[in-house]
Amino acid sequence: MAVRQSISGIDGPDTLRRALTAAQYLAGEDLATSAYLALALGKPLLLEGAPGVGKTEAAKAIASVLGRQLVRLQCYEGVDSAAALYEWNYPRQMLSIRQAGEEYVNIYSDEYLISRPMLEALRHPKDTVLLIDEIDRSDHEFEAFLLEFLSDFSISIPERGTLRAEENPIVVLTSNRTRELHEALRRRCVYNWIAYPDAEREAQIVMMRASSVVRETADRVVRAVGALRAEPLAKPPGVAETVEWAEAATLLNRQGADWPTAFKRAIGVVLKDQDDLVFMGDRVDAILAEAAA
Repeated sequence: MAVRQSISGIDGPDTLRRALTAAQYLAGEDLATSAYLALALGKPLLLEGAPGVGKTEAAKAIASVLGRQLVRLQCYEGVDSAAALYEWNYPRQMLSIRQAGEEYVNIYSDEYLISRPMLEALRHPKDTVLLIDEIDRSDHEFEAFLLEFLSDFSISIPERGTLRAEENPIVVLTSNRTRELHEALRRRCVYNWIAYPDAEREAQIVMMRASSVVRETADRVVRAVGALRAEPLAKPPGVAETVEWAEAATLLNRQGADWPTAFKRAIGVVLKDQDDLVFMGDRVDAILAEAAA
């Protein structure tokens, strides 16, 4: 296996961690190390964790740090190779055939080929970061196809032959763990589990992402969100909801609402499920009071 000694000036986990911080992503030592090893070894990076912990944002930050375009494949039930790889522009092919008349036209040249995310990463491995988002939402057939793709980073186009990347593309996969991934896929990747950040780091994230929020407000929001996550909610709030709640409450406070009222009126920013809102009911008041103490 060819080991990259340095990629875009990233020569170790600490360097990458500092670069991610400069890109407004606070990575823990474990994530920075896993990401660095994936980059250095030319292996995909598999990020698992609950929705909202920052898996997709990590991929975006890595692309930003490396100065590359993020090419995103959003997985869903029924996603297939056509959506992931390529398709031919049939209307344009037919039009070219009609316009050519008796002349020969190569309807399988690049101008008729529509690149989807995985082909785009193969064709431009030095300029892209391929994000395969929420792989657990796809079916087992697509996972098997992905495993084959990751084995040698090549694809076969019947009309064109086999296309192979000049070097291993940088690939980040994310999973919310709604189902178990195949063991063979896991073995191909460098793995990292992203948990919810601790209170100190989450407050730092709020301050970094929401410049209008003061530290005292950030601390209150983080304590309240921590209490909400301890409840058996259908959709626990992620880090993005923490930031948005702090911003929303700050906005309402500046318009005249006191802090408890501002937080409660903005509850729809942090709890986005009707059953969760009903379940919490008046208990939100107690959580807000405790968070403000």
